[in-house]
Amino acid sequence: MKKIITTTKAPAPIGPYNQAILSGNTLYTSGQIAINPETGSLVLDTIQAETTQVMNNMKEVLAAAEMTFENVIKTSIFISDMNQFAEINKVYGSYFNEETAPARETVEVANLPKFVNVEISMIAVK
Repeated sequence: MKKIITTTKAPAPIGPYNQAILSGNTLYTSGQIAINPETGSLVLDTIQAETTQVMNNMKEVLAAAEMTFENVIKTSIFISDMNQFAEINKVYGSYFNEETAPARETVEVANLPKFVNVEISMIAVK
């Protein structure tokens, strides 16, 4: 049976989906982009600020399921420009312990929702 996970501390969905689904002990998150949940505005000042907002949004979704980044077993990162990978990776990496970091793929795509530069989704297990 699935349980819908929602929090007002992360942006509300902008389509027919939920922030995350908990199935048994496994959490499947939807992709997060850099929307500030308090203002509804995009945070696009720098790629570092954008990635930080994405990761903070994801932190809140995980918390709503009573999890942390330590529970994450897999991430998917979608970026619009592979030339920004090093800066995105630096911010992303600061949220994980390198020794227990999850599996991951990073893919460059033509476009992302609202034409942002980075979107990240995760799978976590209790």
